[in-house]
Amino acid sequence: MRRLIAPLTALLLLTAGCAPAHTGTLGPAPAGASRTAGTTPTGAGRTPATVSPTTRPSTPAAPTGVEEPSPDGTVTLQLWFTRGGKLVPTRRTLPATPATSRLALTELAAGPSLAETATGMTTLVPAGTQVSRIAGGVATLVPSAGFDGDDAASVRLRRAQVVWTLTQFPTVRRVAFAPNDTAPGARGDFADLLPPIVVTGPAIGDRITSPVTVTGTADVFEATVSARVLDATGREVGTAFTTATCGSGCRGDYRVRVGYRLDRTGPGTIEVYEVSARDGSRINVVTVPVVLTAGG
Repeated sequence: MRRLIAPLTALLLLTAGCAPAHTGTLGPAPAGASRTAGTTPTGAGRTPATVSPTTRPSTPAAPTGVEEPSPDGTVTLQLWFTRGGKLVPTRRTLPATPATSRLALTELAAGPSLAETATGMTTLVPAGTQVSRIAGGVATLVPSAGFDGDDAASVRLRRAQVVWTLTQFPTVRRVAFAPNDTAPGARGDFADLLPPIVVTGPAIGDRITSPVTVTGTADVFEATVSARVLDATGREVGTAFTTATCGSGCRGDYRVRVGYRLDRTGPGTIEVYEVSARDGSRINVVTVPVVLTAGG
């Protein structure tokens, strides 16, 4: 019997030692909040949306990959521009091509659209930067002239744009900025260049219907992320909140559905923000201009 107990005890200790370390905290939910799904337009109360929290903070890893070409021969790419010295994402739907990395770098160099520029987006990536090869999860760049010619902060932000854009592809985990680069950059190397709240959907200019699903990542107090819908006059027509999978010192994913009521289709805004623990004001606000479809 003792011969059986000893191996069993060792196995249990080994299993316990392999458990993932728990870092970060979800923090308490807002007073009166539950984890039950549901959102309501303004006037019916502000309710939390469904979230599946985990004890492991969300690390800035690459997504599952760029979308496959659609039946109409297009592909949707995520591009990372800059705003106020931070990284911000947007999307492009373009004709599909086998050279998606080249397409992504070309779009980065072309810069934001007029609507995106109006929100403060810009790009630091010059034209001519290309990928020479992708092997072993590393994309090696042929930078254009002057790629590393600015001040250190601008160069780092430019590199972050490239790394976060190229690592959306499942074949790319890191980016080398020269053939002999011994320390290729990964997303985590530039995680500090993300703002407290990142909105990955909807994108600027999207046409949305009620309820709209708002997604992204956040590192905010008690992981609480709020979202609201504003009509063309700035009137709040829907609001909801949720908790990210991590917060207060670590970045987590969030997903919240916001219902709204609107009589006429027209321009509007999705506003995602954190409620200040000090005075209850809206802080770290991210605005996304969209087209609101009537209904709700």
